[in-house]
Amino acid sequence: MEKGNTLVKADQSETKFASIQDYKIAYRIIGKGLPIILCNRFRGNLDDWDPAFLDALAQKYQVIIFNYKGLASSTGTPHDTILGFGKDAIDLADALKIDKFILGGWSLGGWAAQVATTEFSNRITHTVLIGTKPPGKVNHPLEEIFIKTAYIPEYTIEHETILFFEPASQISRNAAIESHNRINKRENKDPKVRPELWEYYGKSHDDYWNDPYKAREKLMKINIPILIISANHEVCFPPENWFELNQKLPTATLITIAQTGHGPHHQYPEMVTRYIENFIESN
Repeated sequence: MEKGNTLVKADQSETKFASIQDYKIAYRIIGKGLPIILCNRFRGNLDDWDPAFLDALAQKYQVIIFNYKGLASSTGTPHDTILGFGKDAIDLADALKIDKFILGGWSLGGWAAQVATTEFSNRITHTVLIGTKPPGKVNHPLEEIFIKTAYIPEYTIEHETILFFEPASQISRNAAIESHNRINKRENKDPKVRPELWEYYGKSHDDYWNDPYKAREKLMKINIPILIISANHEVCFPPENWFELNQKLPTATLITIAQTGHGPHHQYPEMVTRYIENFIESN
């Protein structure tokens, strides 16, 4: 969005609400250009995207972030299937009168993005996946420290470093502090997802693991370009799970970034944006 000739920054963007049936989805828009809708992580709200990443994307794209139904500032009862989470992006696009768009997803949002891509392939031009895993059962599980940390009610810098960065790297630890400060610069923050609603994420995980949509099989036949961005130390979703599918995904490009963790776009917002731009422009 622009105010006069000045691009409104992510940390100043207005929260709006789209009416979907009998509930409302909270969203924000910045930038102009091809629309890219981003699906958020476990417990993520509108303020859990690093504004530096959103601002970098908004230089070329119309960036749309949102809260899933019933979570944070969106109303209604949350979904208990990953298809429900993914369809929120489709429903929001319908409400905004957007026909085709780029779909992105981080972590759990990557699950939602993959199922939405395979179920509504006529709507998606490109799919961008950050710090996530493929549908169905995987052979490389998350690390126990992630589970122990992810369910702590209030994150500190130390928790965020474990969850989204690479604690063994001084570069990454410094980036964690910088990202934390950028995110917390905003006033009038979006409400956090209440702990009693976290169970809906768990239900969506079970649905994704069981893969009743045959999303994994569909990804092997799809013609939509898919960019996967991961880390050399992905505490949650090891890139090895993608390596095993590497020869079977006809349109996928996989990038792994050194000395990073589960949130590479928060550590290197400009670099990850360049990867995304180059991928979209080349496909």
